[in-house]
Amino acid sequence: MRGFEPAFGLMKDAVRAAGESRGFAVARLLTHWAEVAGEEMARKTRPVKIAYGKGPMGATLTLLVKASEAPMVQMALPQLKERVNAVYGYAAVQHIHLTQTAATGFAEGQAEFTPAPKAKRPPDPATTARAQAVAEGVADPGLRNALEQLAQNILTRPRS
Repeated sequence: MRGFEPAFGLMKDAVRAAGESRGFAVARLLTHWAEVAGEEMARKTRPVKIAYGKGPMGATLTLLVKASEAPMVQMALPQLKERVNAVYGYAAVQHIHLTQTAATGFAEGQAEFTPAPKAKRPPDPATTARAQAVAEGVADPGLRNALEQLAQNILTRPRS
């Protein structure tokens, strides 16, 4: 054993094999889609597969998109194609095909479009006071805040 290893290091071969079976020679296109496409475009789309033609050039990227977002995504396809090709390092993707789907997706694609963040309810004042008491003697403000947050998480977790 070499000590601790990043979790992705243990499963990168399985992820690569799954990605290559769908045509993704560069797994970064899947794992870092928000960085490749941009935050706004990543919220609207999900890459599904890449289909290659007879040669190395001329691949078609298939994206899942909500039907209501498809016209806006369609207008941004030239910029998206440039960003995707920048990941490959050459003009590998010549076409981007949009598949319109519902928010929950089809059985095959199962597009999970990110839901809105859940509203957090304000913490109980008694719990906040107990958490502050736990971190009371710590001089470093960053460490004190982290300890208070940890104490609040422990005190408010559901009991099983």
